[in-house]
Amino acid sequence: MLALGLVLNTLGIGLFCWAIFALAVYALPFFVALSIGMTAFQGGAGLIGALLIATAGGALTLVLGQVAFAATRSFALRLAIATAFAAPAAVAGYHVVFALSHIGVPSLAWREVFACFGAVCIGVASWTRLMVLAKPRPFEPGGVLENAS
Repeated sequence: MLALGLVLNTLGIGLFCWAIFALAVYALPFFVALSIGMTAFQGGAGLIGALLIATAGGALTLVLGQVAFAATRSFALRLAIATAFAAPAAVAGYHVVFALSHIGVPSLAWREVFACFGAVCIGVASWTRLMVLAKPRPFEPGGVLENAS
């Protein structure tokens, strides 16, 4: 039973780490949705209204970010968009790794070191996902035919 528990714990931690890296790109839309939802709820929109507005705001942030990233040809603008998505992912990564390091690291200094390293890893993973995996669509004029002679 002990061996089964160790194997299942290892698989669970591995799955959790995979989820952190896979969902890191969505940190900025989540933060935007959370901020919009809290503002709407405090403004009197009610629970259902705040959830709907937050969902729409987060989805709009994600879609606009992906469209802007894919549509631009400027490397500097693409770099800025990817950094805007990677910075909240790095902050979230810092806090997740810091919280997980409480499990097995007794020293506060080493927890900070691991948390900073985790923030860098998760931020770079998010930035790389946006920079490498998103293929820009080239703008080519439609309907232009070559001379067939």
